[in-house]
Amino acid sequence: TPSDAAARTFVVTTFAEVLATQLRRDPGRPLLTFYDHATDERVELSVTTYANWVAKASGLMTDVADLERGMSLRIDLPPHWLAPVFLGAAWTVGLRVTTADEPDAVVCGPETLDAWAPRAATMPVLACSLRPLGVRFADALPDRVLDVGVEIWSQPDGFAAWDPPSGDDAATDTLSQRDLFDDGRAPADELTAAVGSLLTDGGRLLSVADPASPPGMATFTEPLRRGGSLVLVRNPDPAHLDAVHDAERATARA
Repeated sequence: TPSDAAARTFVVTTFAEVLATQLRRDPGRPLLTFYDHATDERVELSVTTYANWVAKASGLMTDVADLERGMSLRIDLPPHWLAPVFLGAAWTVGLRVTTADEPDAVVCGPETLDAWAPRAATMPVLACSLRPLGVRFADALPDRVLDVGVEIWSQPDGFAAWDPPSGDDAATDTLSQRDLFDDGRAPADELTAAVGSLLTDGGRLLSVADPASPPGMATFTEPLRRGGSLVLVRNPDPAHLDAVHDAERATARA
């Protein structure tokens, strides 16, 4: 039928299309499970919950930080569940996730706040406390620094970009969204190829890498693209990683 033909010829090339596909398939399944061995914190986001956080972060980027498609975002966070949230928000809006020292905006955590706060007068600086449940900083932040734990909660659970990106929009300094998400293309880099070869469709990847950094980005994009999930461990205790692997029924490590 014409509808079947259209479905067969539709090619997923953007983050928003991949996430929409996963929401249609199994919105309640776990997508991101986070552990911090230093604090004993555990957070699990289903596909739906992750999508809600991405929508809120996307609204924060556009409505509060005034960012637009084609601009750049530095995500200066440690391995943490908020890193994939802001990756998704950046790509939903059409921002390029950069490692450059002169981005259009930055998302930082407590450890790098002092380095970025002096620049809040000239660019949006969004600070994450990294406290459980994404709550606000306990102490007042420097002038003009935006507390994500305050600002994000007023944003809606749904977001539609007024100027949505295409697969040709830059996702990183070197890769387009098409490079990351088009199943019909060859793997865009060595890590994507490596993670893709380790992870079966629907598989569960255990990783200690930073998903917001280029070396670790595929540890999130590949599970998302393949209908799987990521188990992310911060401050990993080697003595406990095997137990996490078993408890979370991980199928691969990276």
